[in-house]
Amino acid sequence: MNGINWHAVKAIYRFEMARTFRTLVQSIASPVLSTSLYFVVFGAAIGSRMGAIEGISYGAFIIPGLVMLSLLSESIGNASFGIYMPKWSGTIYELLSAPVSHVEVVLGYVGAAASKSVMLGILMLATARLFVDYSIAHPLWMALFLVLTAVTFSLFGFLIGIWADGFEKLQIIPLMVVTPLTFLGGSFYSISMLPPLWQTVTLFNPVVYLVSGFRWSFYGVADVSIAVSVGMTCVFMLLCLTAIWWVFKTGYKLRN
Repeated sequence: MNGINWHAVKAIYRFEMARTFRTLVQSIASPVLSTSLYFVVFGAAIGSRMGAIEGISYGAFIIPGLVMLSLLSESIGNASFGIYMPKWSGTIYELLSAPVSHVEVVLGYVGAAASKSVMLGILMLATARLFVDYSIAHPLWMALFLVLTAVTFSLFGFLIGIWADGFEKLQIIPLMVVTPLTFLGGSFYSISMLPPLWQTVTLFNPVVYLVSGFRWSFYGVADVSIAVSVGMTCVFMLLCLTAIWWVFKTGYKLRN
C-alpha cells in the first residue's frame, strides 16, 4: 500500500456519522437520558445521604465510573452495529472488493464509533454538572483516557460485529460480560473498601484499570497506579488490533 486513501476513510466515516444524526433520539438522547437518571438517583438523591469516599462526595465520586460505563457500552454498540449491518445486508462484499484497504475500513468504522462515544462522554459530563458539583484535576489526562477508551472498545466492538451472525449475538458480550465487569470494576465504590481477598480478585477485572485511571484524572485518587491503568488499556488495544489483523488476513466471518 503506497499510502492511506483518506477519501475512502472519509466516505465511510461520514456515512456512519450521518446514520447517527438521522437517529438522534436513539443514538444520543437515549444514552444521555439513561445516564442522567443515574446522576439523579445515585448522585443527587442517594449521594447526598452517604459519606464521602477518600474526601470526595459520593455523587462526585461515581461520575467517572458512570461515564465509563456508558462509554464502554456505546463504543462497543456503535462499532459492532456499524460493521454488522453491511454483513447482514450483503454490502460488505462490495466494500471488500473495492479498492479500499483493510486499514482504511477499520479507520472509517472505528473512527466514527469512537467519535460518537467521545461526543456522548462530553455530553454526559456536561449533564452531570446540572446535578452534581465535580472538578477535573487533570483535564488533558481525562481527555486522553476518554479517547483511548473509546478507540479501544470501538476496536473491540468491531470484532464483535464481525463475529456476530445474528442481532442477538451483538448484545451477548456487552450485556453478559462488559456491563457486569463495569459494575464490579469500582464504578460505584473504591476497591479499597473491599476485604483484602476481594481486592486481589478485583484486580483481574480489566475494567478496574479504566475506571481507576479515569477517576484519577478527575480527583487525583486511584485504586491502581496511573501508569498501570494506561499500560493495561494500551495492551488491550494492541490485542484488539492483532485480532482485527488476523480477521482480515484469514477472512474469518467475512468470506462466507
